[in-house]
Amino acid sequence: MTEAKIRIQNLYKIFGPKPQSVISKVQEGMSKQELLEEHGHVLGLKDINIDIPARGVSVIMGLSGSGKSTLIRHINRLIEPTSGKMIVDDQDVLAMSKDELIEFRRYKASMVFQKFGLHVHRTVAENAAYGLIIQGTPVQEAKQLSQKWIERVGLGGFEGHYPSQLSGGMQQRVGLARALSTDAEILLMDEAFSALDPLIRTDMQDVLLGLQEELHKTIVFITHDLDEALRIGDSIAILRDGAVIQQGDPQDIIMHPSDDYIVDFVQDINRGRVIRLKTLMAPGESTSGPNLPHTMNLELALPLISEAESKSGNVVDDDGQIIGSISLEQIISGLTRPDVDTGSETRYQ
Repeated sequence: MTEAKIRIQNLYKIFGPKPQSVISKVQEGMSKQELLEEHGHVLGLKDINIDIPARGVSVIMGLSGSGKSTLIRHINRLIEPTSGKMIVDDQDVLAMSKDELIEFRRYKASMVFQKFGLHVHRTVAENAAYGLIIQGTPVQEAKQLSQKWIERVGLGGFEGHYPSQLSGGMQQRVGLARALSTDAEILLMDEAFSALDPLIRTDMQDVLLGLQEELHKTIVFITHDLDEALRIGDSIAILRDGAVIQQGDPQDIIMHPSDDYIVDFVQDINRGRVIRLKTLMAPGESTSGPNLPHTMNLELALPLISEAESKSGNVVDDDGQIIGSISLEQIISGLTRPDVDTGSETRYQ
């Protein structure tokens, strides 16, 4: 298992004039609504405990007001906590001095914002180089270093353009190039693609995934969109009213939602396109059916297994070695939705 790059421990955030005076109320079980009505304070985060693995994409998702953007802003301490720890590489960010925090933001963690956050009077080249300049790199050297990332995100030839001359997707590419130019180990992406049109959004997801295959950054990605979370996330944590209600592997969340709230999130997902054979296979067995890659989804596997005489197939790893088997019955079962209350399965109508 990959080691944790970031450890969020017992994190609370309460907004209001005297948060310390009411934190015990929350710890004793007071709800968000009760806290507001009885004490005039707003519960932002409640006892958050998440380990974020190194070199992967960890998605934190939830509806508006769930606390996801508040949470990501604690990682680089744009928001001060009421209580808790934020450990990055065994160092507590929340205990850093002002100078240590400045160094952390300059060199360790870069942020990509939903609204792009570009300097409107600076060109693409100047915006992309800005993080390096803040680090103290001479301007011309910073532009030369950032040029690589301008080209990598597909903006070669636009170096002299200003943000107002670019589309939304192009502006977000500038923001991504700026974040990558500093060579920070951690990328914090707060609803980075949410303001984009669907096709441009998908394109930016492709850009991010392509870069991640090579760079292996530790990425914390905030979104309210489950399709986006499933597409890019190695792990997912789902928040509601400031608390984590389920976290884990995307496949496991789809197959085993923890409560009705998660069921509502996943009910409209096309399970055939999301669930992989490795999630449902019976390990260690082999059949006379076709060999299928473990990453193949159920939608692609279904006709192949249906046409096989044995109504089954072998699941193979990236080296072509058999690691399990899959049957038609298992695939059909995977296309059904689990009932969280009874554990039974309900077929989509």
